[in-house]
Amino acid sequence: MMLSDLDIRALIGRGELVIDPLDPGLIGPNGVDLRLGRGHCRIADDTWVVDVNAATAGDISLLYRCGESDELVLAPGSRYLLHTLERVRIPSGLAGLVELRSTFARLGFGMPPTVIDAGFEGQLTIEVETPPFPVKVRAGTPFLHIVFFELRNPANPYRGRYQGQSGVALPRLPVRR
Repeated sequence: MMLSDLDIRALIGRGELVIDPLDPGLIGPNGVDLRLGRGHCRIADDTWVVDVNAATAGDISLLYRCGESDELVLAPGSRYLLHTLERVRIPSGLAGLVELRSTFARLGFGMPPTVIDAGFEGQLTIEVETPPFPVKVRAGTPFLHIVFFELRNPANPYRGRYQGQSGVALPRLPVRR
């Protein structure tokens, strides 16, 4: 079941769901808008073959051009990792689904579906593909929308490699088999 604004406000009020910093004006009828943080990493065009079972963090970092700024002009037809200003803490009885706010989707941005696991805590890192023209964005701009789904039974909380992340989190390799 998707949660309404009343459900979301009640969970936040009881401290079960945490969104920090919370702007109550960003709670909509069935979800919460999340704002852009300052961090960004542009994914470089490269011919290096990434072995997801053996690559190191140093190897991976070579594929990204990262920085922080209050204002950023996103290059056309590129891919970026961005992060949310807000930290979220999802209880074990909920999961979240994150999508672009419709204005950015209508501008031509693309984003793969992003599920936030029950028990996750941290800032969200998301990948976006930019439209065929440059776009200026500012930290603090509402960019994403998260909807919450109640799980039939509480899940074993997420304890994966991205738990507690802050800022843009690059892929953490190697991938376990």
